[in-house]
Amino acid sequence: MQWVQAIIYLGTFVFAVTGALKARTHQMDIFGGAVLAFATAYGGGTIRDLLIGIRPVNWVNDYLALMLVLSAVIITFLFKSNLREFRRFIFYTDAVGIGLFTAGGIQISLQAGVNEVYAIIMGVISATFGGLLADILSNEVPALLKRGELYATACLIGAFSYIGLKHTSLDADISLLLCVCVIVGIRVVSKWKRLRLPDI
Repeated sequence: MQWVQAIIYLGTFVFAVTGALKARTHQMDIFGGAVLAFATAYGGGTIRDLLIGIRPVNWVNDYLALMLVLSAVIITFLFKSNLREFRRFIFYTDAVGIGLFTAGGIQISLQAGVNEVYAIIMGVISATFGGLLADILSNEVPALLKRGELYATACLIGAFSYIGLKHTSLDADISLLLCVCVIVGIRVVSKWKRLRLPDI
C-alpha cells in the first residue's frame, strides 16, 4: 500500500534527524552524524526484516530512503541552534518517529504473513531498536532499558490499539493514524507528568 510506504519514508526521515541531532549533542562530526542517523533510521527495521524473513531487507535497494537519511544529516548540520532546543526537538521528533515506525512495522509484518501477536512485537522492535543501537554507539545506556518516561510501553499500547481497531469497521488509514497519535500522546504525557514504570 502506498500510504504504508509513505509512513515508512516519513518515519525514516524523522528518525534520521533524531540520530543526527544526537550526534551533535555528543560533538560528533558529520560522518558520526551519518552513522547515528543511519543506525536510528534503519536499525529497527533491519532487525524486523531479518526476523520475519524479508530478504533483502527493505532499505537495501531503496535509494529514496537513503537520500532521505543523507538529507536529514545535511539539514541537521546546516541549521544551528542551541543545545536545549536540540534536546526538545529530539524528544518530539523521536516521539513521532516511534509512532510512525510502530504502525509501519506492524503493517509490513502483517503483509508478510506474520500473526497479529508477533506483528505487535515486530512493530515495537521496528520503533525502538534503531534508537537502542544509536544509544550504544553514543556510549549511552539505551533509553529503552533505563528508568525513564514510557517508551517501549507507549509503542506496545499503540500497537495493541491498532490491532484492536483493525477488528472494527473503522477505516484502516484512520486506525493507523490513531495508533500513531496514541503513541505520541503517551510519550508526551509521560514526559510532562513524569510517568514511570515501577522499578524491578
